[in-house]
Amino acid sequence: MTQFKRCKPTEMVRDEFVSCFADIYEHSPWVAESVFDSGLDPDDDHIESLHLKMSMALLNAVESKQLDLINAHPDLAGRAAINGELTAASTAEQAGAGIDQCSEEEFAKFTTYNNSYKSRFNFPFIMAVKGANRYQILESFEMRLGNDSETEFVTALNEINKIALFRLRDM
Repeated sequence: MTQFKRCKPTEMVRDEFVSCFADIYEHSPWVAESVFDSGLDPDDDHIESLHLKMSMALLNAVESKQLDLINAHPDLAGRAAINGELTAASTAEQAGAGIDQCSEEEFAKFTTYNNSYKSRFNFPFIMAVKGANRYQILESFEMRLGNDSETEFVTALNEINKIALFRLRDM
């Protein structure tokens, strides 16, 4: 198990913990609040253990709260990215996948896929893009647009939990 490099969660008071982990789940500090309120133990000073608790907080939440968290995510290569309105973590993740280097044609394709996806599922396309490139992301869009709503909802939650793990590992 991997310990955090710059913090020790079990030594934090609630406000400090929530502040530190509030954006692990995009604009959703309730995940950190829920984990802290459920109690921490020494294992939670390890990334994998804390991630498991955070993942379970998301998966056990009511569907409306899950949907709010999904909707808190920006479109990949969307208007927020173009206007520089993403969180620092989202900006870094999208840049790491080369999304910031898209041609006009690729941006147009992202826009078309984002709009089609949101029209079909009523929430944004979510993908943990770390380690992927823009071509793989576009390919995922194409494949996932054929899924049913329930599959995509579960996929979005799983992708959000992957993003959270990447973010925790960067701490």
